[in-house]
Amino acid sequence: MDNRPIALIVEDNEDQNLVFTMALSYAGYKTESFHDGLLAQKRLAEISPAVVLLDLHVPGVKGETLLGEIRSSRQHSRTRVILATADAGLAALLQPEADLILLKPVSFAQLNKLAVRLLHQPPDPASPAG
Repeated sequence: MDNRPIALIVEDNEDQNLVFTMALSYAGYKTESFHDGLLAQKRLAEISPAVVLLDLHVPGVKGETLLGEIRSSRQHSRTRVILATADAGLAALLQPEADLILLKPVSFAQLNKLAVRLLHQPPDPASPAG
């Protein structure tokens, strides 16, 4: 049985999705990746991932909506959300709801280092996810 924590990646750009998936996988997470917000939303109803890496501008259900749903759900009270976006303005507005914000482009090494730290650091009770 695979006991690794789950990281859900929601990113519609195929190349960036692959980079995010590989970085989180190498950091020690079991990864599930989605190119569409609606499919990710359906999966979030079934699981409680440790981390959600979320692009704000994805087809289907927008990342901003998914973030709100994660933060309002008791099921996801311990889920950490990393926003990965090129939209600095919207990211700034959503900063209180996110655990981390990464402005694109995001490198494999940058995300991998952050993911390893998250894996070995318990959620902060004062953070949105804690």
